[in-house]
Amino acid sequence: MFEILFLGTSASAPSAHRGLSSHIVSHNEYRFLVDCGEGTQRQILQSGKGFKRLTRALLTHGHLDHILGLGGLLSTFLRWEAIEEFEVYGSRGALERVKILLFDVVLRGKKTPMPLHLIEIQPGVIFEAEDFTVTAFSVSHGKADSLGYIFEEKSRRPFLAEKADALGVPFGPERKALVNGEPVTLADGRRIMPEEVLGDWEKGSKLVIVGDTGRTDNLIEACKDADVVVIESTYLDEEAEMASQFSHLTAKMGAELAQKAGVKKLILTHISRRYRGRDVLAEAQTIFHNTVVARDFDTFVIKKEI
Repeated sequence: MFEILFLGTSASAPSAHRGLSSHIVSHNEYRFLVDCGEGTQRQILQSGKGFKRLTRALLTHGHLDHILGLGGLLSTFLRWEAIEEFEVYGSRGALERVKILLFDVVLRGKKTPMPLHLIEIQPGVIFEAEDFTVTAFSVSHGKADSLGYIFEEKSRRPFLAEKADALGVPFGPERKALVNGEPVTLADGRRIMPEEVLGDWEKGSKLVIVGDTGRTDNLIEACKDADVVVIESTYLDEEAEMASQFSHLTAKMGAELAQKAGVKKLILTHISRRYRGRDVLAEAQTIFHNTVVARDFDTFVIKKEI
């Protein structure tokens, strides 16, 4: 299960009700900051999440409305917060701008109180935990060196408690071993194999964050069968020509992608101040009904639909 908290949902510039692009994706004890627009640290505090365990930032690209908040965040870490380390993942182009922002503007020769790592990444798996992975994929957004991210739980076999009960498997380390695929020997000498108490393999939940993009034909594979896709919707179809000019999407284009890729739920963000949220939603829902337009501080839980 993943959880995504939207900290900023505006396009290019903040509005009275929307901050600049940033989300927090959580999975058990892991937390990832995806993009960090201006004002992100205040949004984090306002959300009640705080900075605890927020040690990794994933950048979709290096435009200022997606990275400028890193300067203020690092400044706060320098003075107030006890962070063990901070890692910033991104493409070469994004990290070049971040390096100038953090080292030339904020630090200016000072040392950080914690290790600070700028990690250049390519498409592929960039992070792996015991039960999920984070995979980067290429995104087309003008001349920007852009990436999207897939958060995906690993396939698992559910533990069938009723079968374990019938076999007399006690609660405790024996059941844990069986869940981990290890055979156990009971006190009466019987040997229980994992296959006796585990169900069929089930895919885990899949969350895809695309970020800014000007096309969708190259995103179908990354988004295929996702439980949730988060994607920009900077324009409405009436201004499709302008969307193409600035390498952004319309709500209609995002909905068409969701339909083609077999997505379960579509969440639109990066909303321009020129539009009302309900108009963006209406355009998308004419094509893909299970669409929502995110607002700042909205939280969504992503579970695999059985």
